Amino acid sequence: MSNDNIKKESRPVNPMRIIALSVLLAIVVGTLLFLLPCMTRSGKGLSFMEAVFTATSSVCVTGLTLIDPAVTLSRYGQIVLLLLIEIGGISMVTFASFFIFAFKKRSALRSMRLAQEYTNLDMFSQVKPLVRTIILTTFLCQLLGTALLCLRFVPKFGAKGIWISMFTAVSAYCNAGFDLFGIEKEFGSMINYNGDLLVMTVVMAMIILGGIGFYVFYDLVTYRKTRRLSLHTKTALIAAGLLILVGFFCVFVFEYNNNQTLKSLPFSQKLTASLFQSVTTRTAGFASLDIASLGDVTKIVMMLLMFIGAGSGSTGGGIKTTTFAVLVMTVVSVIRSRKDTVVLKKRVSHAIVAKSLAIAALSMLIIFLATCVLSLDVRSTNGTDLLFEAVSAFSTCGLSAGVTAKAGNVGLWALIVSMYIGRIGPMCFVISINSRKERDSEIVPEGRIMVG
Repeated sequence: MSNDNIKKESRPVNPMRIIALSVLLAIVVGTLLFLLPCMTRSGKGLSFMEAVFTATSSVCVTGLTLIDPAVTLSRYGQIVLLLLIEIGGISMVTFASFFIFAFKKRSALRSMRLAQEYTNLDMFSQVKPLVRTIILTTFLCQLLGTALLCLRFVPKFGAKGIWISMFTAVSAYCNAGFDLFGIEKEFGSMINYNGDLLVMTVVMAMIILGGIGFYVFYDLVTYRKTRRLSLHTKTALIAAGLLILVGFFCVFVFEYNNNQTLKSLPFSQKLTASLFQSVTTRTAGFASLDIASLGDVTKIVMMLLMFIGAGSGSTGGGIKTTTFAVLVMTVVSVIRSRKDTVVLKKRVSHAIVAKSLAIAALSMLIIFLATCVLSLDVRSTNGTDLLFEAVSAFSTCGLSAGVTAKAGNVGLWALIVSMYIGRIGPMCFVISINSRKERDSEIVPEGRIMVG
């Protein structure tokens, strides 16, 4: 074997680059499929921009769309859309790793590193059981959600209700936000179901289960054996619970007298709609209210919730609840004159704090750039709605204030790039395009800078 071949084989794998490319490949394949005539009811296929935007939104489990899937797509198109959502939700990397483990083939270090990077685990030994748990619990949850929704949709839509139930359950669990309720009202989402406690509860449960994070799910499943929960799980659950309550309170209070949202609803439906909107805002993208009609204060609160997003290593997006928790506790620690960041009486390493700051900073930069591009492309829209759309795209939430429908090609490409980076993560994107080697061993002299 030649020296060149030895060098090629020994070259370290960049798992972030493979993850980024695998997501991009899924988007390309999805785009090509949506161009086929059989994908639409009209028999003409989607336009190129509609195809690439729909493929990106589905693989990135966002939900922003230029078309109503129920009205525009044929059954074939809806099946492709659902498959892309499933692939994007639990990751091509997880699928690949699962099949390696399932067929009992020797797990290559490359595959283990990929699964580790995606799930944010610290130990290789945890990857194999976690990936199995991801696949099995995902399909069990989706199956249960489908069965429960069938109780409502089969009597209402007949045999077609089975497909609607399955599509809704998968989309909700993957935090995608796509739906087939356009057969009742085009782009109506869940607005007609504020009074249906069964549907709203099941969809919210699917969103929460998919959004808490695969490691948290695994930790909870194995609790009977271990009798302990990790710091990550405790932090993620507390943060998620607090954010849901804050979102519910804000939507309920700020929209209570809004004629175009909550005011006309009975009190019980006000509560249901507010809670549902708080849960789905965290990255799911279903709407129980007309988003464009919300007040500016409500939109600002929802932007914060979207920016924070779901749990780390979940089907959702955003900077993640644990990242936000670390940032908040870092501020608290500085105020208390502590050298270290402390979360639930545990010290968090400086590396994690630095990573959290980098994620938040890069995320804000991407959102800022996307908003600037949208402002140049959609000049007739106010700044709050432009920022809302940019945050929604990056956080892979999918709630729309109406900007996507007005945007031209330039604005749509800005949203596409935002969705892509938001799904793989800003750190993953930066590392995947960085060809420089790590230089941790380099000794650099210390300097002092005045801040504040």
